[in-house]
Amino acid sequence: MESFVDIYERACQRKGGRELLESLLSEPLSSVQLARLSDDAWLEEFTRKIFQSGFYWSVINAKWAGFREVFWDFSVEKLLYMSPEMYEQRAQDERIVRNYKKVQSIADNCLMIHELALEHGSFSELVAHWPEDNIIELWSLLKKKGSRLGGNTGAYALRAVGKDTFILSRDVEAYLRAHEVISGGLHSQKSLRAAQAFFNELRSQSGYSLQTLSQLVAYSVGDNLVGVSS
Repeated sequence: MESFVDIYERACQRKGGRELLESLLSEPLSSVQLARLSDDAWLEEFTRKIFQSGFYWSVINAKWAGFREVFWDFSVEKLLYMSPEMYEQRAQDERIVRNYKKVQSIADNCLMIHELALEHGSFSELVAHWPEDNIIELWSLLKKKGSRLGGNTGAYALRAVGKDTFILSRDVEAYLRAHEVISGGLHSQKSLRAAQAFFNELRSQSGYSLQTLSQLVAYSVGDNLVGVSS
């Protein structure tokens, strides 16, 4: 296993120096900030990432005001009362990207958020206090209890809202395979545990967040020589 210093120095060289590299890095929200978020924010971002999956992100983002209109600003409280017939009708609305199966995920994930909020005070509280050294179990929970949140979708949504997580992007995957941290299926339990252990070790060496470390690993390899975020 490479040390954090080795990875950091190579990323600096590839990105034009320490100052330029640091300008590309970002930090997650604190647990206090996360706990204050509305649960609606999670439903909205889960939905955005589900619709962005396999589609041009720019198209989804351009239509997002329409999504918010059609789905009542992603209010969990209100959407709990939307009937299946209403979802089917809204799946044909021209203000959104029309895909019934993905629209159905809104109802499923709304219910997931509601049920977990009943157990933990709020969904935001659950996410805020989830230990980052076992973030893959939060990914697993989203996949198991939610809809269409497996693979990288759940992780990207967590990152977008502000939860500290690494991302198994193409560059990160390439690094982990090249250094024999993982083998076999990317999202097998063996690979996920190995990736988690790898990032936990880097965090213990550096004190950096999983988010920053994930970005550093991505910037240290591959073709991303012009500051593309990872």
